[in-house]
Amino acid sequence: MSSPETFIILFVAAFFAGFVDSIAGGGGLISLPILLSVGLPPQLALGTNKFQSSFGSLTAALYYRKKGLVSFRDAKQGIFFTFIGAALGAWTVQLVHIDFLSGVIPILLFVIALYTIFTPSLGSLHTVSKISPSVFYLLFGLSLGFYDGFFGPGVGSFWAIVFVLLLGFELTKATAYTKAMNFTSNTVSLAVFAIGGSILYTHGLVMAAGQLAGARLGARLAVTKGIGIIRPLFIVVVLATIGKLLYSRFF
Repeated sequence: MSSPETFIILFVAAFFAGFVDSIAGGGGLISLPILLSVGLPPQLALGTNKFQSSFGSLTAALYYRKKGLVSFRDAKQGIFFTFIGAALGAWTVQLVHIDFLSGVIPILLFVIALYTIFTPSLGSLHTVSKISPSVFYLLFGLSLGFYDGFFGPGVGSFWAIVFVLLLGFELTKATAYTKAMNFTSNTVSLAVFAIGGSILYTHGLVMAAGQLAGARLGARLAVTKGIGIIRPLFIVVVLATIGKLLYSRFF
C-alpha cells in the first residue's frame, strides 16, 4: 500500500483527476476508485480523497481568479452560505441514511445531461440574470453546500448549470465560480474527516502534488479553449457520474 509503484499510480491518477475536475468537475470518479484499489479502507479513502482534491479545487479557483473569471469578493455570499450548508450536511449525514438521494440524484443529472446536449447554445454567451445574486447564493449556497457535505456526487454539475441558467453566466465563468464553491464545501468536509482521523497524509500529499499540476493545466485549457472543451467534457462527466451512482446503488 506504500510502495513506490503505488505512489506513482496515485500521482498520475490525481493529475488526471485534477485536470478533469478543474474543467468539468467529477475528478472524484478517478481519484476515489484509485485510493480504494490500492487497499485503503472506505472511510480512509474518502478522507484522503477530500484532502487531495482540496488542493486541486483551490489551484483551479486561484487560476480562474488570476484570469479575471471569478471574483471572491463578488462570491463572498456564496462562499459563506456554502460553508454553512456543507457544515450542516456533514453533520446530518452521520444521522440519516442516503438511499433516497442515491436514487434521485441520477435522475436529476440525467435531466441536466439531456438539457445540455439538446441546447447547444447553453452557456455560450453571458445572458441576463434571472435572480438577484443575494437570493441565488442564499438558496444554492445552503442547498448545494448541504448536498456536498451530505452526499456530494454531481455537485459541480449542479452548480455550473444554475450559474448558467439563473445568473446568466457563460459556461467558462460558471466553471470558475463552481470551483470557488467546491473548495469551500471541500474544506468543511475535510475538517470533519481530519477530526475523525480519517486522512492518510502520505498518500494525500503525493496526490496533492498531482492535483496541483493537473488542475493548473486543466484551468489553463478551460480559459484558452472556453466552452469548446468545457461543454463536451461536462456532458461526459455528468453521464459518468450517473453511471457510477447507478452502479453503486444496484451492484
